[in-house]
Amino acid sequence: MSRWAAVLAGGAGTRFWPLSTGDVPKQMLPLVGRAPLLVQTVARLEGLIAPGQVLIVTGERLAARTRRLLPGLPVENLLIEPRAASTGPALAWATAVAAGRDPSASVLAMHADWFVGDDDAFRASGAQALEVAERHDVLVTVGVVPTRVEVGYGYIIPGDPMNGGARRVARFVEKPDAGRAAGLIQAGALWNSGLFAWTAARFFAETDAVATEIAPHVAALRRGDVAGFFREVTPIAVDLSHFERSRRVAVVSGQFPWDDVGTWGALARVRPRDRDGNVVVGEVATREATGCVLWSEEGPVVVDGVQGLVVVRAHGITLVTTVERAQFLKTLIESLPAHVREPG
Repeated sequence: MSRWAAVLAGGAGTRFWPLSTGDVPKQMLPLVGRAPLLVQTVARLEGLIAPGQVLIVTGERLAARTRRLLPGLPVENLLIEPRAASTGPALAWATAVAAGRDPSASVLAMHADWFVGDDDAFRASGAQALEVAERHDVLVTVGVVPTRVEVGYGYIIPGDPMNGGARRVARFVEKPDAGRAAGLIQAGALWNSGLFAWTAARFFAETDAVATEIAPHVAALRRGDVAGFFREVTPIAVDLSHFERSRRVAVVSGQFPWDDVGTWGALARVRPRDRDGNVVVGEVATREATGCVLWSEEGPVVVDGVQGLVVVRAHGITLVTTVERAQFLKTLIESLPAHVREPG
């Protein structure tokens, strides 16, 4: 039995606009530390997954840049989707590739754009998830103990205990309001991190059983017709296609600091702040500014007497919004003219 990683590394480049673009989305930026998030993600797997068994799933537009960021990645391990079809089809393809090389393969699936505060603890949780998947023949999700009320995350309600430190999943709750999220946390619910594990055999057994959007097209993958698979498959997230429908799902508790770094405001949780609580990157000057996220790639930015702002200067564009409204950046971008949406 071999263990594989499937790293999802696509994206439209909207969450950290105007710094991120369609050509350089979030995972290709050094948002947390000096290296891009994608590079950090792959490095974090060292000691858990053999380098030759790391699969990267991305799109054609990002393929060349991904190769440059990961020069040690085997060419055949860069899986270039013919079209974006969400995480269910992407992970079905990656799992089929792993199974094609070893029918007894296990897969640890993750996104390329997270903050993880303890790499050793991440590897320990990943190993535990794989062990539970292999021992109990289940799909496994890694839940993270919440540190705050968060309405942008999904929650996992653990059920009956299993051997190996895992529990059955009683229920998933997707993005509750603040009141319900607080109640879930009090009752012991976990954040759904999106770190998953399964054996290839169990994944495709559950695909046949519950993933009706994907199952009819798996035969195309097995005969090597990737283009045909993506042409016909219905886009769907693996959370819905498999985890929320299957009765063979377990959760292990991840003992590592985690954040999906979903907005500019999230940087205040994962980057150092100055004495006034500001995140400052680049040529920035402040006076009586508090709780701001200030990022300049081009020339000086000066802020005075403000609080809770996001100010970003990149690619000839200046974005000014609030930390609270940064979560609505995607809808703002959609309202902009094309030449502003895609700078550079």
